[in-house]
Amino acid sequence: MKMRVSHSRDAETPEAKARWFQSLPLSDRMELLCAYCDLILSSSPGVLETGNRLQDVFASLEENGVRYLVVGGVAAVLHGVPRATLDLDLLIEATRDNVDRLLAALQDAGLETASLTTPDDLLRNERTVFEDRMRFDVQTERPGVHFEDAWENREEMKYEGQTFYVLSRSDLIASMKASGRDGDREDIRMLETKDGGQGAA
Repeated sequence: MKMRVSHSRDAETPEAKARWFQSLPLSDRMELLCAYCDLILSSSPGVLETGNRLQDVFASLEENGVRYLVVGGVAAVLHGVPRATLDLDLLIEATRDNVDRLLAALQDAGLETASLTTPDDLLRNERTVFEDRMRFDVQTERPGVHFEDAWENREEMKYEGQTFYVLSRSDLIASMKASGRDGDREDIRMLETKDGGQGAA
């Protein structure tokens, strides 16, 4: 990463911030995201420090063999969009076996709210929100993508030896466009920047 100091107003544009963030290796993007989440959570009353939240969840998902893809804001960050988010959005394979493994994984990671729903309830709904130490949005469907196709296109990323699976850049853009949310427009523009790309891990 090239280091420099600037006093130009141009350095404050969204494009300049995106170029800087995209120049960071994946490990630095993940470190910033995890540090931000822990900073916010540790300042909240009643929240105990029990290790890195995102790493806990990803480790548990892998240990339980869950088929999932990181989508939404965290996926955008990992693909180089400079934004802060406390929501972890997961698109999952909508089968009974996979949902059983998912709920077990969330409980193993310390999310007590996972015991407040059932596999059948989760499968009946496109979205299930777990509000716990973090907010987890588990989706069985997502506009613009089908899980099996997205799974084939997935990007496997690693952070401190932990593997996790992320919606590909092209599928993320397609999903955001299909959602049609005003708030995604800037993210789409940054993801489509010519010099965008995943930094080296």
